[in-house]
Amino acid sequence: MSTALVETLQDSALEPIRDKVAAGERLSFDDGVALYRSHDLLAVGHLANQVRERWHGDAGYFVRNTHINHTNVCAATCDFCAFAAKKGEPRAYTLGLDDIFRTVASLPKAVREVHIVGGLHPDLPWSYFTDMMRGIKQARPDIHVKAFTAVEVFFFHKLYRMSVDKVLAELKEAGLDSMPGGGAEIFAKETRDKIVRGKADAAQWLDVMRQAHRQGIPTNATMLYGHIESVEDRVDHLVRLRELQDETGGFVTYIPLAFQPWEAPAMDCPETTAFEDLKAIAVGRLMLDNFPHVKSYWIMIGPRLAQVGLSFGADDIDGTVTEEKIAHDAGAKTPQILTVHELVRLIREAGRRPIERDTVFNKVREW
Repeated sequence: MSTALVETLQDSALEPIRDKVAAGERLSFDDGVALYRSHDLLAVGHLANQVRERWHGDAGYFVRNTHINHTNVCAATCDFCAFAAKKGEPRAYTLGLDDIFRTVASLPKAVREVHIVGGLHPDLPWSYFTDMMRGIKQARPDIHVKAFTAVEVFFFHKLYRMSVDKVLAELKEAGLDSMPGGGAEIFAKETRDKIVRGKADAAQWLDVMRQAHRQGIPTNATMLYGHIESVEDRVDHLVRLRELQDETGGFVTYIPLAFQPWEAPAMDCPETTAFEDLKAIAVGRLMLDNFPHVKSYWIMIGPRLAQVGLSFGADDIDGTVTEEKIAHDAGAKTPQILTVHELVRLIREAGRRPIERDTVFNKVREW
């Protein structure tokens, strides 16, 4: 996009934001609202791309990874979730540890990350999780284990009557390397209370992440958008993430998650549009000035739009994945696996330089 595009803004409300971005100044809450309310998508995307290229130039990152969802049994009730099941339901499942270890042992050597999240199972012993970490490391000592959302860690704290600090310390000692960013949903209390029951609130989610960062456990962060939240809710969410990052510096990547409405009829929400999806990436990049990376998550928005996201503020497109249950149980129509060559093609055709990374963005190979 040309400089002339941003010099002739269709939306005059973006003019002070353009000047702040040019000067490298932090955007305010009101700036975030103005960005979300603007219909000048190309200008918002161009501003986000300026910030993205200051951070990363023309790099476009991906990782060879796989997902394991160890159980769908969950004590919480979230209106948007089609993955969770209650105990005794025919579709409820919990993987045995040996099954998990066999899966990890069978992964190609090039797979560097296993991403593990699941439901809040009320009956599993604590040893299930620590033994899981140890067994995975025995099966593949070199693999990076990114496991358990802040919501899961807070649930462990309550269920096993251990401090959050102790939960994290024991998981880390057993083999946990980093944590994913799920469970954040939306922080605004009134909205969160309408869609989430029985799991950590915003302050508890943020405190788990604070304690993880203090123990040297890097994490990601997410926001679920496109349901009943307001624009103000979205900006409030981003500002709270930014404030914690100012404090700890422990977040690696921000991942906006598009709501998948197909299996959540009670919420009566339409599918997000491409306009919303690109705006979520761009505003995240502009507001989260202290986050190193922003992801264009193909699992949620599809490979084609994720590719476009690489020009709207995102520098990362996630990875090969292999199998993903949570979004797909909710009706996501995207594929469940992309090959390395497909990822490289998506990145290269977007005008970016494909770089294979590990979980914490150490460069593995430039393609």
